[in-house]
Amino acid sequence: MLAAMEIRIATADDWSGIWPFLREIVAAGQTYTWPRDVGEDQARGMWLVPAPGRTVVAVEPDGTVLGSAKLTPNQLGPGAHVANASFMVAPWAAGRGIGRALGRHVLDLARADGYRAMQFNAVVASNTRAVALWRSLGFEVVGRIPEGFHHPDEGYVDLLVMYQRL
Repeated sequence: MLAAMEIRIATADDWSGIWPFLREIVAAGQTYTWPRDVGEDQARGMWLVPAPGRTVVAVEPDGTVLGSAKLTPNQLGPGAHVANASFMVAPWAAGRGIGRALGRHVLDLARADGYRAMQFNAVVASNTRAVALWRSLGFEVVGRIPEGFHHPDEGYVDLLVMYQRL
């Protein structure tokens, strides 16, 4: 399956494939610090980032969007040499290696763009699949915000700051 998957720069036309699963993931309130009722226009502006950032999609040969990621500078000015990224995989496509493929792809993009490191500012500690994935791709936990996230089922859980030197 993954051999046929393509990861490429997202176009405006890809939004119709991203929005349904982005809305579902954000509304669940389990992994993203976005407002659970984020509107489509606001979400589009937050996900389809302007240069120097970029958004990518993982698509099947028929164009079905399986997942997406965005890559941006973590900070502006003197902090712009550290990248930040966010990832979403359609829930119906989970467990197929799409997140790992997107992670590797975005790390390669960040290196090619000259970033010196990548930092994730808010990985929900109870999202154990994501934490394990990022650790397996070379990230380490460099900080913890105790009870920094209000999970709808688990109550207040920690947010992790994860980092990798590129």
